[in-house]
Amino acid sequence: MNRLAIAFTIATTLLFVQSCSSSSNIQETMASSTTEHNEHAQANVNHEGHGMDRANDGEKKTATKAKLTTPDKIAPNTSVELAIEIRDSNGNAIANFDTFQEELMHLIMVSDDLQSFAHLHPVYKSNGRFEVEARFPKPGSYTFFSDYKPTGQQERVSVLKTRVSGDRPPAVKMDVSRTKTFADTKVNLELFEATVKAGEEVTLVFDLQDAANNKPIADLQPYLGEKGHLVILRQSSPLTSNDYVHAHALKDTPPGQVHFATRFPRSGQYKLWGQFNRNGKIVTADFWVNVV
Repeated sequence: MNRLAIAFTIATTLLFVQSCSSSSNIQETMASSTTEHNEHAQANVNHEGHGMDRANDGEKKTATKAKLTTPDKIAPNTSVELAIEIRDSNGNAIANFDTFQEELMHLIMVSDDLQSFAHLHPVYKSNGRFEVEARFPKPGSYTFFSDYKPTGQQERVSVLKTRVSGDRPPAVKMDVSRTKTFADTKVNLELFEATVKAGEEVTLVFDLQDAANNKPIADLQPYLGEKGHLVILRQSSPLTSNDYVHAHALKDTPPGQVHFATRFPRSGQYKLWGQFNRNGKIVTADFWVNVV
């Protein structure tokens, strides 16, 4: 490539970055095949991204593109409307989606320091567009993991980014304790394996007790069609789809216990959010796990 061509390429790249950042907060990304995608929707700020279908070996992978739109400026603790548009690689809206775990889309929202977490379910409005109301508890950068399944295709995950204005709060010390109390529920995290190794299957046991008497809870009900829901994220900067794990609960477990079998893809510090339904009230239990 001659010098003129190189200069033109650099100028074009800078122009694209500037135009994206000064828009109304729209981000776009490609989706990937393991419950991993990158995308943004359109509201006031527009970002776009792309991803690949989670295909088996030998299958053709299908690209999708998602776009996230947020208000131009987002203030902490203020409800805002978000929109996510899902399209194919040609820019055409994907109109039909399959329900999985009782929803058409699961939207995991986390602050990039992994201190804030929300599990949202955007409402499908047609023509590939989902909308949801969100509230960001503090200033800083946030990442969304948009989990969805186009009809007849594999589950996909798109990673979206936005920022909340204001001074970033001081860092919070990592709480590595394995027993915590969340309102009226005491939760113990137990691991069958003494050392958790990257790439090896591990069983995570959430032992749920009534905080008043330390007895196994007797009012556990299904949540999203299972005994519990588990999201796992590796501490990294930036957060990517490779850091995201969505685990499913095992069916036959003792009373008051919910087990998850999963693998951690790489070594590092991981944050876990287990969610459980106590008679209609969702309990979210967060823990840290070190993976070697």
